[in-house]
Amino acid sequence: MVKAGKAKNTQNKAKHKKLVQRKKRKLRTKKEAKKQRLKELTSQINAQKLNDK
Repeated sequence: MVKAGKAKNTQNKAKHKKLVQRKKRKLRTKKEAKKQRLKELTSQINAQKLNDK
């Protein structure tokens, strides 16, 4: 038999999901920033190598 009233534990699940999504988004942005920084650094190094020749 189904209980009448509000569903149990849905608010906690929603909060947890929100926190997990925020964490994943933060990690993704950090990863993309690191990737971009490395790309810029390698392009600078390659430019220096070409100028040194």
